[in-house]
Amino acid sequence: MTVIPLGDASRRPTRIPVVTALIVLVNAWVFALELRGGESFVTHWATIPAQIASGHRWITILTGMFMHGGWSHIIGNMIFLWAFGPEIEDTMGRVRYLVFYLMGGLAATLLQVAVNPHSTVPNLGASGAIAAVMGAFMVTYPRDRIRTILAIFFFVRVRLVPAALLIGVRFISQLIHAGAVAKVETGGVAYFAHIGGFVFGAVTARFFEAPSRIAVRRSLA
Repeated sequence: MTVIPLGDASRRPTRIPVVTALIVLVNAWVFALELRGGESFVTHWATIPAQIASGHRWITILTGMFMHGGWSHIIGNMIFLWAFGPEIEDTMGRVRYLVFYLMGGLAATLLQVAVNPHSTVPNLGASGAIAAVMGAFMVTYPRDRIRTILAIFFFVRVRLVPAALLIGVRFISQLIHAGAVAKVETGGVAYFAHIGGFVFGAVTARFFEAPSRIAVRRSLA
């Protein structure tokens, strides 16, 4: 079954999601550089756990989170970012949201390195940072309904799915896949990065909220 989130049907951001749009554009620009630079570009700028564990090439923690392994990888990531990012940006404010996004990517990468510090397989993708955004969304707006495309073979429908259900199922799937990968050393999707990003987002989301939102929440308590 294919699940494609289109956006929050329960609320709309009060401000234009400038930072989310810029992140999408930067990812697209870097992907264009990848297509032009080929394998050498990917090898040079992607995160390689063994290098990070040995104290080298720390800059690739940043550059790696804006790179992708192919068209389906970047398109899928940007769809999920655009579905959940604008509301979290609106909740945190632009500067806090940007810091949160980058720190989520950092936490995701560090967990992946900690789990497999000797790996020489390049790690790349915004999935960890986007998982942090989704973790924050689940904590902040668990009851919101997400307009979602559900496709099973030729059966395609648009349905409103509770955020807690949609994000929760995705997170559980990452846990299951991570357990399978942990038993067999192999390249592929960095599931532990997804988990690290999600947990970071869920735990720290409240700390990044804009003061105005915190004041409103306290007044309603």
